[in-house]
Amino acid sequence: MMNPWRGDVALVVDGERHPMRLTLGALAELEAGLEEGSLVELVQRFEAGDCSTRDVLALIVAGLRGGGWEGTARDLLHAEIEGGPLVAARKAAELLARAFMLPGES
Repeated sequence: MMNPWRGDVALVVDGERHPMRLTLGALAELEAGLEEGSLVELVQRFEAGDCSTRDVLALIVAGLRGGGWEGTARDLLHAEIEGGPLVAARKAAELLARAFMLPGES
């Protein structure tokens, strides 16, 4: 069940709805896997609208893994994300925003 207060964002992959959540472990894995910059720089790229597809994929994988999924980025290479790349980018941005939102902010 999705819980937006916990930072959950739903993503439909290959017709199956998955929870995404940026837990501390998922954030650490995300930062370790970034090819350039830090987590703060990733946030800045999203805020400036200057994120890459690599950024979007890294966030989605981290979010899915934080939600309990056990796959890797390679598993998503041929997967169908409902709504396509634009929805994937929006979901990644929403996930990132929710991870750093204080309770009560909207």
